[in-house]
Amino acid sequence: MSSGSFNLSLPPATRLLTLALLGFSGLLLLMRLRPHTLSPGKRASLLEFTTKLSAHTVTRTAEELLGTKDENANFPWLVLVPGKALWYPWTLLTSAFVENGIWGILVSAISLPLSGRYLERIWGQTEFLKFVAVVVVASNIITVVVCLLEGIVLGDYTGFMLDTSYNGLMALQVGFLVAFTQLIPEHQVQLAGLISVRVKSLPMAYVGLSNVACILGYQSPYIIIQFGWLVSWFYLRFVKMNEGGEFRGDRSDTFAFAAWFPPFVQPYVAKASKVVFDTAVRFRLTQPWTDIESGSGVPGGARAEAERRRAMALKALDQRMASKPAAPSSPTTQFKATASAPSDDIPLAPVASAATSAPTSAVDTAAGESKE
Repeated sequence: MSSGSFNLSLPPATRLLTLALLGFSGLLLLMRLRPHTLSPGKRASLLEFTTKLSAHTVTRTAEELLGTKDENANFPWLVLVPGKALWYPWTLLTSAFVENGIWGILVSAISLPLSGRYLERIWGQTEFLKFVAVVVVASNIITVVVCLLEGIVLGDYTGFMLDTSYNGLMALQVGFLVAFTQLIPEHQVQLAGLISVRVKSLPMAYVGLSNVACILGYQSPYIIIQFGWLVSWFYLRFVKMNEGGEFRGDRSDTFAFAAWFPPFVQPYVAKASKVVFDTAVRFRLTQPWTDIESGSGVPGGARAEAERRRAMALKALDQRMASKPAAPSSPTTQFKATASAPSDDIPLAPVASAATSAPTSAVDTAAGESKE
């Protein structure tokens, strides 16, 4: 497939976000490649710093004079610097589309078009853009608040708020994985061509990577993975209007917060999350769920939820088949080829380092859930 036909096959919103990613990331690379020179003012400040070396006269650090330790923090108008977000509020959104280095650009330039094309065709352009904006902006706002608290508690306001930057598509990537867990949880993918895992296992694997990186001292930018996971789940669970427009969110037990954790801790997480939810209802922060919305206490409630997911899978399959020329073979042969052969519309996992294996049909997946 040529690059031109690939661009034309992308839905409008996905194409716009991909171009923004390439444009902003390229701009950051150009800014970082500029030769570093000291202005006359900084030269004078550096001379003053070296000649007046005492605890009472030195009020600035060498990093402030020559540039921060985090080189990206020198561009607060392009990336998110928590202490300067108030003066550059647009970075709460645009910083997600700024990647560091060729490798980061390459991974995001592959994951964003493939994932975005799949979700935009199922949700529609408006809902897809709304999801992207909510996940990115809310995750960055939480990041700013956390950095502020860390700076106050640990007594290092400059380090957390001014010398650290956050950028990249990690929050949105884990958000895409959460969305795929809702839509195609049993879909099989291969990581590095060696390990076959279900889609529903990928979000927590990515969150686990974030936890390890933060423990090792790499809070920036890996901590935004955790916030992206929480925000995307909350939005899909409680806020996003369902396809029928009857109620908001996904009230199924398979998408509950406890379902993200190993089985031996799920009962305890479920009890804790129920307490939080009941408290939120008591203070009118959210609405209580009815039996019809949750699918419990209603005859066929679980089956209705399975049928809803099956209908969504069928809709996605019909869109894929309608966008491709009809094959000369019989309908049965054509369906088998569609279900077994890799399709451009089935998104690769954003954290995978190799192409996915031949995917299982979305219809078969939904049918399996219905039987269960």
